[in-house]
Amino acid sequence: MADDELTVTMNTDTSRFEVKLGAEIAFAEYRLAGDSIIFPHTVVPEAFGGKGVGGKLVQAGLAYAREHKLWVKPTCAFFHAYIAKRPDLHELVHPDMREGLKVP
Repeated sequence: MADDELTVTMNTDTSRFEVKLGAEIAFAEYRLAGDSIIFPHTVVPEAFGGKGVGGKLVQAGLAYAREHKLWVKPTCAFFHAYIAKRPDLHELVHPDMREGLKVP
């Protein structure tokens, strides 16, 4: 399976964005809270190493937030680091959480 065939799906039953590779599942948990989407936890098993799956999970979550006009609350360290490195994404982050995105 080519890396570009790894598809992110939104699993509303588990409140996760997921990518499957054989029996392995990489995922980013989410919680909807009013006008925001919170990303508390991301797991990318070793089987996905080097395939950019973590980035694909973040991109899918941010696309959902944009589409539904939700503020992003990146409490997961991976989401936070991904967004912090990309100032063009800071506008999606809830204003109360933007201060922590500054990268030295």
